[in-house]
Amino acid sequence: MQYLEFTHSQSFETFVRCHIHAFQKLNGIAREIWYDNLATAVAEHDGRLVRFNPRFLAFAREFNFYPRACNQASGWEKGKVERGGIGYVRQNFWPLRDFLDLHDVNRQGREWLDQIANRRLHSETRERPIDRFQPDALRCLPVITPDYRDTVEALVHKDMRLQFDGNRYCVPHRFAGRRLTLKANSSSVTIYERVTEIVSYARSWRRGQTLGAERFEAELAEFRPAARRSRAQDRLFAFLDGLCSPVALEAYLRDIADSDRSLSRQIAELLELIRQYGPDAVAGAIEKAATARAFGADYVANILRQQQCPRREQPPLRLRDPRLNELVTDPLSLLAYDAFILSSAKESDDAPGTETSRSESDGHEPPSGDDPL
Repeated sequence: MQYLEFTHSQSFETFVRCHIHAFQKLNGIAREIWYDNLATAVAEHDGRLVRFNPRFLAFAREFNFYPRACNQASGWEKGKVERGGIGYVRQNFWPLRDFLDLHDVNRQGREWLDQIANRRLHSETRERPIDRFQPDALRCLPVITPDYRDTVEALVHKDMRLQFDGNRYCVPHRFAGRRLTLKANSSSVTIYERVTEIVSYARSWRRGQTLGAERFEAELAEFRPAARRSRAQDRLFAFLDGLCSPVALEAYLRDIADSDRSLSRQIAELLELIRQYGPDAVAGAIEKAATARAFGADYVANILRQQQCPRREQPPLRLRDPRLNELVTDPLSLLAYDAFILSSAKESDDAPGTETSRSESDGHEPPSGDDPL
């Protein structure tokens, strides 16, 4: 009977998990398992003495099987494995197959094992492996399957991300700055705080991916004070319900928040205006202020004061002499004045910049010899 599994990793944890998957598929554990001296299982040979990897030896004890290492330079001990089992996979399963990812190639591998490989007529035994297989000869699986997932500790950065295997996985914002435990197998990555599971992701074998950002950034936005309504905002919306469009009111408050004003103080002032002038008047004043792009409770208050105390038109001034009150002046045009100013400016600009002519004698200078006395 064959078992086949493809992996992206040759780590100890991956090697052990493949054993567990094979035991579960066969529903039992062989008494002996032979290994071709791979470093994950065999640490060194000293003559005919073999020293196994301590972690692997602990795994073998846990699953109650006896590990054996092939002798060095003894190819006949594993010849049928390489030329028979591995060669058969390379020639009969792998050619002309397309697959999307690791999950897909393993799914095709399981189908191939069940439908073809373990049902073929074996060239050596002349029997089908599924008929020759004796499951009763296998030892029982442990009642509790040990956890052999890849395990690392990682720091959660301020952006709620932690690094693992070339990708970034997001967690809730409350874990920022803390170290969490990641446990991963070939299909999933699960993040724990000690023994409590926080979140689980499908494992990505690509690099440079960020998983879970949209979910946890949306949760963070709900906890930000500027992103959720306060009780004062809820009161303001309740008072103006039906009098002012909620979308327009929210846009007006957002514009106030974008200015240098304190939003909480502005909302408190708007609530005070509602108490003084009533919801109807305040709703209308907010509409006018938004139209004028005047963002602030003081603008709304100014509009309300103007509405409540409208200015009276002042009567024209009346003089004592009634004839003076009846005087009407002809409308004057200032075009003549403009033309005069423009012409004067033009003449000054056109005058040549010559030296100032010598002024005439004012009688104080002595006459020259040519001048008559």
